[in-house]
Order: sequence, then structure tokens, then C-alpha cells
Amino acid sequence: MRKRFEQQLSFGQIPIEDLKLSAKTKNSLNELLAALQVIYMNKEYNEKIFSVLEKYICSDKKQTGRKGMDLWHIFVLSQVRMCMNTSYNILHDLANNHKNLRKLMGIEKVFGFEPIEFEYQNIYDNISLLSDQMLKEINAIVLEFGHREVFKKKETSALRLKTDSFVVESNVHFPTDYNLLWDCARKCLDTVYKFLGKYPGIKGWRKIHNWKAEMKGLMRELGKASASGGKGKQERVLLSAKRYLTKANALLNKLQTELPDFPVLDKTDLLYVIALEGFMDLLAKHIDLTKRRIIQGESIPHSEKMFSIFETYTEWIKKGKMRPNVELGKKLSITTDQYDLIIDYELMNSQQDRDVVIGLADRLLGRYKIASWSFDKGYWTKDNKKLLQLEVPQVIMPKLGKRNQTEAEEEKARPFRRLKNKHSAIESNIHELENRGLERCPDRGICRYTSYIGLGICAYNLKKIGCQILKARREALENVAPDIQLAA
Repeated sequence: MRKRFEQQLSFGQIPIEDLKLSAKTKNSLNELLAALQVIYMNKEYNEKIFSVLEKYICSDKKQTGRKGMDLWHIFVLSQVRMCMNTSYNILHDLANNHKNLRKLMGIEKVFGFEPIEFEYQNIYDNISLLSDQMLKEINAIVLEFGHREVFKKKETSALRLKTDSFVVESNVHFPTDYNLLWDCARKCLDTVYKFLGKYPGIKGWRKIHNWKAEMKGLMRELGKASASGGKGKQERVLLSAKRYLTKANALLNKLQTELPDFPVLDKTDLLYVIALEGFMDLLAKHIDLTKRRIIQGESIPHSEKMFSIFETYTEWIKKGKMRPNVELGKKLSITTDQYDLIIDYELMNSQQDRDVVIGLADRLLGRYKIASWSFDKGYWTKDNKKLLQLEVPQVIMPKLGKRNQTEAEEEKARPFRRLKNKHSAIESNIHELENRGLERCPDRGICRYTSYIGLGICAYNLKKIGCQILKARREALENVAPDIQLAA
């Protein structure tokens, strides 16, 4: 049975309201804790966030049974992980030893009383429950709180928006045909290892260690031949590739022959067989790709390529930069307002920047009053600009390509240039997002990848709100100090 968080004070327990954060200390964790504390103490937004958490985490759970981690603890720890851009190991240490964090979670006790501590696996399993859709709803609540309660935005005031995109990398190595072929062979043999560990009587795999060592050696030999120079390089590459492909084909044939004899006595065995068949299909695919590219000299169409056999959603992205010239992951489009809060984000699936404008306009034009909206050249099309100009007074969308006289005069006008220069501020927002963990996602699978992005956006917005809260407290202290001196 999982609860929201009802702090029933026991002897020695410190109330969340008693957490005192220094307004002079400027660090990411302090700013995040300030925002979370104010949200917790605000009954309206506290209720909204807990309602969303309950809807997604507790809806299919019974009201009896072993007590799970409180929803408040899950939410706080998930935000700390992203705000600090840290691993679960360090998060585990912070949850059990960082005094201010423990006070915010409502589990800190005064000296002499037994402390409440969390296990590593408990933290990992519970944070993994947060989904992308849940985080989008929570982020909408955080935005509303920031606009109304912190930045004091009036309902009639319009937003000044900026939109840009960047790549959130997936956790993969640089792909080549031959090292992806090795990945396939390695995973096939690893799955056979699992069968052998469970059923030692399986015959025909006495030399499985040798299979793995030889495949790896031949892969490295081909890699060295490809990377080296000198006379006869092409002949060395072809020779290494033929030896490597011969061994890979022999392994594939052996797996196809032996697989029907593997015992399937329970669900675990069935899952092993399904996984092995999947890796065998990938092994056959990359044998074919390697043969066509290296032996036959064929140029492989982009649609046939894979960039990871594990994170299969990974895309090969070129944004025209010098460094890095290629990024592996997916593009994320973000839209920020004048308070530097991210009011919308969208993961782009094999899309260009110009392809997301219509969907972006549909989501935002009905929710907000917009005074100006700036983009870079990648978002420009004639239709995109006309659509936005129907609803937005100032659309800053520089034309991609040659301008006619009217367009050149428009882009030289002072209001256009002023807002175009301000658009570069979104680059600092992107840089901070990367510091909040969205440079490279360490989690596995597309579901974890999307929820990781949602956590990063939410942590970014909370940190910005906390920064404003502490700034207001500092200004209040500075205004009080001169009054005290005058009174003296």
C-alpha cells in the first residue's frame, strides 16, 4: 500500500516546513529544494501533483499489502537525480546522508534517534515508475505554479517564445558494420551461456569460450586494418573481412543447427529462445551488410542501416556542426518563454525542424497568448510562417535561402533584428538542460529514454523557479539590512 506523504511527526522528526535554506548559497540542489519546499507547502499545487502521481502509480494497486515508497519521496529523488545529473549510486548516498535533502523528504531526525534509510534497489525501482505522460502533466502544473505564484505573470500578459532543437544522445558506441556484427555474435553467445548455466548437459558447446575469443579477435583485426594506412591496405582489409565473415557465418550455421535441441521447459527458457532468435536475425543482417559494403564495395542505403542493436530507436543526426559532426540519439525541440521556463517539448522521430511547427502551433496557440515567437532558419517554410502570422503579432523566422526585396527589408527592420538577437538566449537554456542530464541518456529502452527527457525538463523548470524564489529572498534581506542600520 503506497501513500502520498503524510508526515506524522514522531519523536525527533523534523517537519518539512522547518527546513531553512540559505538564500546566499547559489547551487543547483539548493535551488531545487527551495522550489520543492514551496510547492509542498502550497496546498493547491501539492494536491494537483499528488493527484497525478496517484493516477499513474497507484491506480492499479490494491489498498492493502506491504507499504511502498511514498509518492513524495519518489518525486523528490527523481528530480534530484536529474538536477544534479548524477548516478543512482550517488543519489543513494545523498538520500541517506544529505541533511537538507532528508529534511525536505521529511525523514530527517535529530541526533540520538534511529535514522530512516533507503536501499539502492528501492530507489531505482521506484523512480523507474515515472512515465513520460505523467511527467508532461506534472510539468504543466509546475509551469502554472511558476507563472502564477513565483514570476507573478498576469493572465492577460502575453508570452515571448523561442523555439530550437538539440540532440539528446542515446548511450551507444559509434556504430560500424563490423562492430555491430560483433555485438550480435556476442549477444548470441551470451544467451547460449545462460542455457548452459541452467542445463549443463547441452552438448556441442564445449568450445564456446573459443568462439567468443576468435570472433572478437577477428573483429579487432578488421578494425586495425581499416584504420591503418600504407601500401596494400585494401588487400589487408578484404582479407580480414573475409576471415571475419567466414567465422560469423560458421557461428550462424551452428546456432541454426543447435537451436531446435535447446530445452524449453518454462517461461524463462521461452524468453531465452525468443531473444536468441532475435539476435540471430540481427547477426544475419549484419553479415549481409558487412559483405555488401566491404567485399562488394556497395553503398548501403540509409534506410537499411542500424546504429545500435540495443537502443534501436537511435538516429544518425547531422546538424551541420564542425564538432560533433555526427550525433547519435534523437532530436528534442523545446520552446521557452521570457522567464526561461520550458513550456513545451517534443521528441522528433526522423523529422526535420520545419516538420514540427504545425503541431507545435496547435498545442500552444490555444493555451497561451503569444506576443512574439522566434525560430532559426531550420524551421522556415512559407506555409509555417503564414500559419503563425495569423495568430502571433511578431513571428521571427529567418528565410532559408535567397530573400526577395520585401523579405530582406522585413529582416533588416529593427524589431525583427532585436528579437532575432534575443533568440540566441535559448542556447544557454539548452546548455543548462545538458547540465541537467539531457546531454546523454544512460537509461535503456525508448520508454526509459522518453521518461528521462521528461524528468530533465521538469527538473530544469523547478530549478529555474527555485532560483527566482531564492533571488526574491536575497532581495528581501538586502532591503531589510539598510533599514536596520538606519534604525541604529
